[in-house]
Amino acid sequence: MWHQPYLETCCRSALHRLTLCGAAGRPPGLKDGPCLTRLEAMGLARTRADQRFEITEAGRARHATEILGETAPR
Repeated sequence: MWHQPYLETCCRSALHRLTLCGAAGRPPGLKDGPCLTRLEAMGLARTRADQRFEITEAGRARHATEILGETAPR
């Protein structure tokens, strides 16, 4: 059974972009800004002191299972 909130396609893409940019983070003011804000509210991203978004550990886990298709540890 699925126990996590649904991620819209655009938010899934934003989550994937967060993993791709790594330590550089995503700057504010881009088209995916609303999705990054939603991901932050879900605990999957956070805003750093320099106002860039970065992925959280929860975001990495969600990316692994939902986007990469890895199975969750049992």
